[in-house]
Amino acid sequence: MTQDRFGAFCRHCDVAIGGASGGVLAGLTFAAKDNFEVAGFTCCAGNPDWLRTHAPAATTARALSMLLEAGANLVGKTILDELAYSLAGDNIHYGAPINPRAPDRTTGGSSSGSAAAVAGTLCDFALGSDTGGSVRVPASFCGLFGIRPTYGIVPTSGMVPHVPSADTAGWFARDARTLRRVGEVLLGALPHPAAPQRLMILDDLWAIAAADVRQAARPAVHRLGDMVGSVGHAIVCPQGLDGWCGAYGTITGYEAWSNHGGWIERVQPRFAPAIAARYEAAARITADDYRTALRVRGDARARLDAILTPGAVACMPTTPFPAPLRGRADTPAGRTALMAVTCIASLCELPQVNIPAAAVDGCPVGLSLLGPRGADRMLLDLAARLGL
Repeated sequence: MTQDRFGAFCRHCDVAIGGASGGVLAGLTFAAKDNFEVAGFTCCAGNPDWLRTHAPAATTARALSMLLEAGANLVGKTILDELAYSLAGDNIHYGAPINPRAPDRTTGGSSSGSAAAVAGTLCDFALGSDTGGSVRVPASFCGLFGIRPTYGIVPTSGMVPHVPSADTAGWFARDARTLRRVGEVLLGALPHPAAPQRLMILDDLWAIAAADVRQAARPAVHRLGDMVGSVGHAIVCPQGLDGWCGAYGTITGYEAWSNHGGWIERVQPRFAPAIAARYEAAARITADDYRTALRVRGDARARLDAILTPGAVACMPTTPFPAPLRGRADTPAGRTALMAVTCIASLCELPQVNIPAAAVDGCPVGLSLLGPRGADRMLLDLAARLGL
């Protein structure tokens, strides 16, 4: 394992695997969030009781294997929030990785260690999972490029499930070219769409962001508009985002409990209070609640399809505020504000790329590109052209 100055890597295992010689990613190093299986090793998924009650993996997660086959060298597994059920970047069992760009601030989660490893130059890129923002939030807080791909495009086999209808495998890099280079492997045969002709500014999402975030991001938004050419404005949800955010929370809770409720009842694992409270609430969600939330999700998808017509790309704040102070990240108000922004791509299966566009009081602030389903390569190309 590479020397760890930021508490990014798991201490329960020392995984290092060389990539295939001559691959397109040869010479690059990467880390993988410890909810991606590696043959012969046991994921802890951020919880020691999970580690204790699960056997070593028989096979390696497909996304991780694709990177090794392309020549990248795995240098370690990284810490995450427990069972990926948090955006805070803290773990009571394994600690909170240090944010190299703002050491007194959180990294964000749940892909906390992966973000810290990349931001701290411990590896060239890192694999993370994103269900409700777990790549996008740490990318914004740590000043990284990061992508949540179109749902279903990157294989999630061999990844510990959280919310199967929203789980994706994403990745971080310090520069847009490396992010795109990794995408050439993980996005497979996904076509290269034409460059966008219209930029849609999502006004209600920008209204959620703090005033200093809007001001700091304004030059990047203007530059992006000049690049694309035509600029328009849209309201994502005229009725207000609370309903969509609530529906996403219901879907998350129902599927998370369906996945792990039996294990939780049998093992009685030691959870942080916030994580325990989420699972306790999840256990009370009914099938009728879930079906109602799925109908709301259908409405959200129809609305975003109407905004993101062919040739359009949207821009939005990745997070409504910069990284909170360490130890103060997992508050109900903060999580609700984050989820109001991050739930859009999660509900609608859309690709989203974070660009480290600005800073507030020395802390990174991310600008996001949001595209139609399957527009991942277009977003990566646009991020590289923006050159921030």
